[in-house]
Amino acid sequence: MNIELAQIFKHKAINTWGLLLVFAVPMCIFNYLAMTDTDISSPEGVSHMIGYSVRWAVPFIYLVVAASSVKVLFPGVFSSWWMRNRKYIGLVFAVGMAWQAAFIFILSTFYRDYYFSEVYYFRDEVEGSVGYIFLVAMVITSFQFGRKRVNQAQWKLIQKGGIYFLWAYPFSVYWWNLFYYPYVESYSTAELHDYMFYWAGFLAFLLRIAAWGKIRNKALKKNNQLESPSGLELCLGVGLILLGLVASATGNYWFDSVSSLASFPAWSAEMALWLPFWPLEPFMPLITIGVGVYLATKGRSLRGTEATEM
Repeated sequence: MNIELAQIFKHKAINTWGLLLVFAVPMCIFNYLAMTDTDISSPEGVSHMIGYSVRWAVPFIYLVVAASSVKVLFPGVFSSWWMRNRKYIGLVFAVGMAWQAAFIFILSTFYRDYYFSEVYYFRDEVEGSVGYIFLVAMVITSFQFGRKRVNQAQWKLIQKGGIYFLWAYPFSVYWWNLFYYPYVESYSTAELHDYMFYWAGFLAFLLRIAAWGKIRNKALKKNNQLESPSGLELCLGVGLILLGLVASATGNYWFDSVSSLASFPAWSAEMALWLPFWPLEPFMPLITIGVGVYLATKGRSLRGTEATEM
């Protein structure tokens, strides 16, 4: 059975460029059909297509983020196939973002008054622009002609930094849609796709934290002569993990107090006006979980030992 499954996952139709076509072609068809059914002669119609097109792209950046983690946590034929095709899954994401970029160009070029009065916000503009710069650089350096023009450190910065940034942008958007706008602004109601994409993004990064913890724990057990975490560290770590999980579903209860505290210093409030994602409210549950995993897997064997990079 495993041999037959391995052969299926090696079929060219679901690998490399074949896999890209499997996902990208339907994506393009549905975007085109939606465009023909939308009045894109109006700024409202173009704005609708910006939101619609990006919803086709977002799942694929989440799949890219989770790929290496799934291979660590659940080694097997499927996770190996997933990891092997990560680049092409990322290219599907790039196709989806190209659609969004086209609609953003139309809106900002031909409906400038609407764009600057209804859509434009400086920090959002910074986040979006940085995201597209990362995306273009990632695509170029995914191929040999671009890869050979950067060194290893630069390539790592582009690829890993880009993955994190491109995950963070949609994840934070859907966090705000769930836990801020319906409660603070009172003019928006969370929709089904907001829940789906928030929790999918949360799970994708949670898998990375879990895989990191597994690698750290394996390093601890590799040499049982060295110390494991103390009972206090282990209990505190587990407590923080549970706290982060609860916080991930209750942002509307703690947002106001945490945001006020994080923005209290004048320099922090100033940074929130232009620095992407600051002061990191959507990511605080995951940061808390990450600290918890660190404490729960803390030991002397990791000092001077670098966990395998994902």
